[in-house]
Amino acid sequence: MNWERIKEIIRKELRVTFRDPRMRGMVLVPPIVQFMVFGFIVNLDVDRSRLAWLDQDNSPQSRELRDAFTSSKYFTVTHSPANPKQMQDLLDRDEIHSAIAIPPGFGEDLARGRQTRIQVLVEGSNSNTASILANYAAEIGRTFANGQIVHLVTQKRMARGGAIARVNAPGIDFQQRVWFNPELKSRNYFIPGVAVNIITIVTLMLTSMAIVREKEIGTMEQLMVTPIRPMELMLGKTLPFAIVGLFDLGVIIVLGMTVFHIPFQGNVLLLFCAAVLFMMTTLGAGIFISTVSNTQMQASLSTFFFFQPAFMLSGFAFPIRSMPEPVQYLTMINPIRYFIEICRGVFLKGSGIDVLWPQFVALAIFGVAILSLSALRFHKRLD
Repeated sequence: MNWERIKEIIRKELRVTFRDPRMRGMVLVPPIVQFMVFGFIVNLDVDRSRLAWLDQDNSPQSRELRDAFTSSKYFTVTHSPANPKQMQDLLDRDEIHSAIAIPPGFGEDLARGRQTRIQVLVEGSNSNTASILANYAAEIGRTFANGQIVHLVTQKRMARGGAIARVNAPGIDFQQRVWFNPELKSRNYFIPGVAVNIITIVTLMLTSMAIVREKEIGTMEQLMVTPIRPMELMLGKTLPFAIVGLFDLGVIIVLGMTVFHIPFQGNVLLLFCAAVLFMMTTLGAGIFISTVSNTQMQASLSTFFFFQPAFMLSGFAFPIRSMPEPVQYLTMINPIRYFIEICRGVFLKGSGIDVLWPQFVALAIFGVAILSLSALRFHKRLD
């Protein structure tokens, strides 16, 4: 193997790629667009949702409960309907995200220590948002109820002449803490996946199109009669896009930390090692696509049909545990799944090889198998 010839192919490939407006756009535009979209636009956080408040009691207790909701960052009371029909109309017209109805006698029931209920309505067309809002409302309600128990017990003890300095509410005090993403920002969840998306697109599509381009313009025959060996040609065609993929990964890490302040808790070298293993799979798949395609359009369409299902089943946007059980088993043969788990583990958790070794082993197995089979097919096509 002549590394001087490989170096010349790499240099030629980089020149051709960045000189061609289409190829240059594929290298530069997708990282920028995806970074902007998932960083600034796609946001699953629920803040200041529109809330309708129907108070049929108008007691100090109902006003205190309203203050508990409005003082949180999750709800903003935008409407005060006069009756349940108006509240339902607001939900039907999608003017509010949720509604709370306080029944008559609410304050009196609390003052007497009786069980009481309030109605919480959540607009459920978006199941994720509805679930989050329902949990927020339940948590605020529990906190308010515990406070009322403390107040009631204190009053009773004071009435008996036993003034006390401190009263503990009966029951269990749940103290919650969110690990790894304490502010629950969805961009912290998405940006590591964007890095995987970009590396996949760059290495998969550009590799397949670069080789097919030689067929399309008629230079593949010229390469075949040169002293360049098939393995040297394959390395020269794939290594430039591996370099571009690693560069894009570095850009995403830097921009994610500086622009969006996403925590990077782990070892950057470990992440780049995982990227190299993952690119063995995508580069191998790109080589395979190039051997079954005769034009760049065919290569582009083949890449789309390979990439889209794989990414939908990777856990990037939809948790794998929420998928049907047969589909969960299907995701186990998806290399993108393992690289996303590594990226999120290194980014947010600071996980090391002692935790992520199963994902590394899976990437190594897929990478060696796919790259080897694609190299054999590529060698046969050149012969």
